Amino acid sequence: MTSPTTWRKATRSQNGPTCVEVAGSLDRLRDSKHTGPVLRADVPALVRYVKRD
Repeated sequence: MTSPTTWRKATRSQNGPTCVEVAGSLDRLRDSKHTGPVLRADVPALVRYVKRD
């Protein structure tokens, strides 16, 4: 039996209308308003890409 996924909301979302949640395993993203579709991604690599100069 698998355990349920723990989701974390982005710290900069401030409970606004455009929130992103990250799976605790750091391999999935989802829209917090519409939790159905999930984007599988290498979240740490995505963060490095977004933060690059």
